[in-house]
Amino acid sequence: MVSGRGMDGGVAAGRDPAELPSALDVQISAETLERALTHRSFAYENGGLPTNERLEFLGDSVLGLVVTDTLFTEYPTLPEGQLAKLRAAVVQMNALAEVAREFQLGSYVRLGRGEEGTGGRDKPSILADTLEAVIGATYVDCGLNAASALVHRLFDPVIERSALLGAGLDWKTSLQELTAVQGLGVPDYHVDDTGPDHQKLFRAVVRVGGRDLGTGEGRSKKAAEQQAAQAAYEALSGASEGAVKSRSGAADVASSIPAQPSPADPAPGQAGPSAP
Repeated sequence: MVSGRGMDGGVAAGRDPAELPSALDVQISAETLERALTHRSFAYENGGLPTNERLEFLGDSVLGLVVTDTLFTEYPTLPEGQLAKLRAAVVQMNALAEVAREFQLGSYVRLGRGEEGTGGRDKPSILADTLEAVIGATYVDCGLNAASALVHRLFDPVIERSALLGAGLDWKTSLQELTAVQGLGVPDYHVDDTGPDHQKLFRAVVRVGGRDLGTGEGRSKKAAEQQAAQAAYEALSGASEGAVKSRSGAADVASSIPAQPSPADPAPGQAGPSAP
């Protein structure tokens, strides 16, 4: 049986879908599981079969509810804005795709020939959508408690890692907040792309206050912009810290210089000027 990533770095097909419920510790029926793994490209090439999109829609809501409840309970002092950032980091497409890769979900998906030929088994969008469909399928067949338990098993480690990211939860938002505090205006992003449609590379440049402060590259526009925002954020933060250290250093130097007597002060051991 073929499984895992192929010799070219892609993901090979051929894993038996019957393995998946056991691997995830859920009891999904064969019929519901088949629906959850059926991408629209396969459905269209095989007479218009039902796709996994309705289950994906449901799973997205279940995932959002469980993650939101977890964040609300586990981080009672975080304000609403930080909770929203943290939730967005946990449920965004690339985070879901990484979770899906951990149990090789791509090797179970039913794909059409076109998607198969362009590396669809490792596309973040397909992996994320299929994972949401599997969560939805678990809810349909097993109920909310089982679906919630599955989300916790898969995403609690993601929540813990994301909670340590600070500004890295959303570099673009963090950069905009920083530039607002420093009175530099709104960051401006310029993005170019190269390569064929199925394998584009995006390059982003972010300008702040008329200066190019960061660049980034990625397989999506969003990824490139986030990388550029991170570079700009770190540049501005470093400049601010350097200015503070410089001012602090100057103050330390000044405080180490002994006070000099003013011309009106008497020198040590001498009497001051007599009163008229």
